[in-house]
Amino acid sequence: MSYFTEANSTATVNGRMGPGTDPRLATVMESLVRHLHDFVKDVGLTQQEWEYGIGFLTRTGQICSGERQEFILLSDVLGVSMLVDAINNRRPQGATENTVFGPFHVDGAPIRQMGDSISLDGKGESCLFEGRVLDLDGSPVEGATVDVWSDNADGFYDVQQPGIQPKWNNRGRFITGPDGRYSFVGIKPVSYPIPDDGPVGQMLAHLGRHPYRPAHMHYLVTAPGYQRLVTHTFVGGDEYLTSDAVFGVKDTLVAPYERLEGGDTQWRSPFDFVLVPV
Repeated sequence: MSYFTEANSTATVNGRMGPGTDPRLATVMESLVRHLHDFVKDVGLTQQEWEYGIGFLTRTGQICSGERQEFILLSDVLGVSMLVDAINNRRPQGATENTVFGPFHVDGAPIRQMGDSISLDGKGESCLFEGRVLDLDGSPVEGATVDVWSDNADGFYDVQQPGIQPKWNNRGRFITGPDGRYSFVGIKPVSYPIPDDGPVGQMLAHLGRHPYRPAHMHYLVTAPGYQRLVTHTFVGGDEYLTSDAVFGVKDTLVAPYERLEGGDTQWRSPFDFVLVPV
């Protein structure tokens, strides 16, 4: 057993791992130590910089609470959340792509009838969202649950403004029939900033990055016998599409938003979801 040196640091640390370590844990930790030590050597990290990094991580943990998870936000803005999502949700050609879940989903949203409105505060430009849930062969999927949620016209989710927004504002669940169709009335979403009043926001400012997400509608689509789909549809033409703070945009998820004249809603956004069997 050799003593720790700059040259053999990775081998020495990994060599301390016990023989009974879970194989997957050993694989992950060996790689983590190797890449972390390579990073320190690559940039020639100073003592002052490392102390600042420890302080940053400490502040990140201290701001976390039951309502706020700053470490997830850090993972998001570094692109790690999207990379893990991409690796774990590889899908065949033609299937709808996944994207990040986001922190604002709430279990148990009301089950509504097709065509119902989910906008309870009366704000924003009304929009008809409609389409089909299909399998890879293009056949309709009956009994799919389409769980949807979005911000309001001011760029806030209802859980961010309890007592200001009505409970379940811009949320609902819809169950498809034999035709696989879904439809509901919401609002045309607006772009909004991620929480940037903490360490992650300070980091973005130092890096010259903005905190904005492009406007989007969230979807969680589930059906017996099919993989769960977590995705967004993004408003075409949004100024932040190519600079999403959390890297969640995919070209296939940019949806059309058609301006309607003289209709019951001001906008229409059609989009079909294609599921993959388990």
